[in-house]
Amino acid sequence: MKKIFLLTVLICLPIFFVACGQDTATLKVGDPAPDLSLVDRQGKTWVLSELKGQVVFINFWATWCPPCLKELPSMQKLYTALPTDKFKMLAILNNDKPVLADFVANQKGITIPILDDPQNLVSSKYFLTGLPETYIVDKQGILVEKFIGPAQWDAPKYVQMIMKYIKS
Repeated sequence: MKKIFLLTVLICLPIFFVACGQDTATLKVGDPAPDLSLVDRQGKTWVLSELKGQVVFINFWATWCPPCLKELPSMQKLYTALPTDKFKMLAILNNDKPVLADFVANQKGITIPILDDPQNLVSSKYFLTGLPETYIVDKQGILVEKFIGPAQWDAPKYVQMIMKYIKS
């Protein structure tokens, strides 16, 4: 039995290292943003391709993620500070229960559209590595910024960055 196990490991190990050494699918700055069609907590369907001409902030989060919860208030401040006709913010619930998202949003005064991705289909298109992850999509639908981890989104550097894309 030990010999069969050892033989299996020796056969599979080179395959594993070859597969890990290859560049697997990722989403990079400069790539077209994968389209999405998801429903928010109020029943409105959001389709990314229909938002061309606007800068779109896409954030993947979950209620069980402390860094996600920490950045939500700064996202809300950014959301309310920018012109709604030129900027959209979408908070996509990842691997979580919508009822919990409603609770968190109500507790923190969040009015950002929260979209449900119940089977994580959109998340898989964006090749998430963890939560939170944020993507900025320009007016042409191109991914122009990618952030892994939380940020203080209402900080001047982020407001200026997004305003640059809005004005371009």
